[in-house]
Amino acid sequence: MISYPELLEKFKDLLKCNSLKFTKQRELILKFLYENEDHYTPEDIYMLLKQQHPDINIGIATVYRTLTLLEESKIVSSISFGIQGKKYELGLKKHHDHLICTKCGDIIEFYDETIEKRQEAIAEKFNFKMTGHTMKIEGICEDCQEEALEE
Repeated sequence: MISYPELLEKFKDLLKCNSLKFTKQRELILKFLYENEDHYTPEDIYMLLKQQHPDINIGIATVYRTLTLLEESKIVSSISFGIQGKKYELGLKKHHDHLICTKCGDIIEFYDETIEKRQEAIAEKFNFKMTGHTMKIEGICEDCQEEALEE
């Protein structure tokens, strides 16, 4: 994976290309995503940054705008939860897919070579040049299944 100093330089270039200023608030958003493996809503990021850095004034609009810019540049990726919005993660990690619990919202990352090869074969069969893909499998996680049995 890319080092944080390299990512920071890439981010500064991205901001410059978009005629935006490099600010401490924007850097905190980037650093938060770099240092945390989980998937976060913009509201999660906003609240956690306000807790971790009470001395820095950061607005929710800055979080949304920064995430949009980072997603457009493929630095972060998101998973859509319909009307519940999106959850973001650093997009520079090794490719993986997601299992999403529709009860508790837990997200489990996985990689399966057979699925990857099958997708490539399907694209080839239809003479389709695949440039990327996302897989999101929805269901009920083991913990929620056990809770349902206990009720």
